[in-house]
Amino acid sequence: MSMTIADLEQLQAQHPDWQMELVDGSIVVMGPSDYESDEITIEFARVMANWVRPRKLGRVTGSSAGFILPKSEEEDSSPENGSSDRKEPRNLRAPDVSFMRADRLKRTKRDFVELVPDLMVEVKSKTDRVKPLIKKIELFLELGAVVGILIDPDKRTLTVYRLNQAPVTLCDGDILTARCGSVR
Repeated sequence: MSMTIADLEQLQAQHPDWQMELVDGSIVVMGPSDYESDEITIEFARVMANWVRPRKLGRVTGSSAGFILPKSEEEDSSPENGSSDRKEPRNLRAPDVSFMRADRLKRTKRDFVELVPDLMVEVKSKTDRVKPLIKKIELFLELGAVVGILIDPDKRTLTVYRLNQAPVTLCDGDILTARCGSVR
């Protein structure tokens, strides 16, 4: 049975303390993050928001902000998708940190937003496996994100992903610089 955004919203209303994502029609309950990973996530979001907000570049959100993602071309052309299912988005994902340019989201919404963030960040927690995090980043890039970042506290690395480009890995002492429209 394939779940929908409406099913997720109903479950969320029944269990408001659970953090959930909808992945390919299945609801995934997210476990809590370890202390170090969450501290890194909050610090990254704080530094980014402190740069973005005074310059009115856009919006920065944390892991509780859900994004209803468009279907990939592969999903849309799949024979098992009937005509009524084609209009129902099946993925609602929540990166650890997200940035949306101001021109793409002019006003805050009191609901999930139907867009792909320009930049998304995943911070590997103690129990995460790296491959699913990379797969999530690649999905966002395929759907329109410009940059995906994976922070791995175990290896003390930060890897920058862009569509159709080799990932760039930064280590202790390296500097990540971000400019509106590009990250290197």
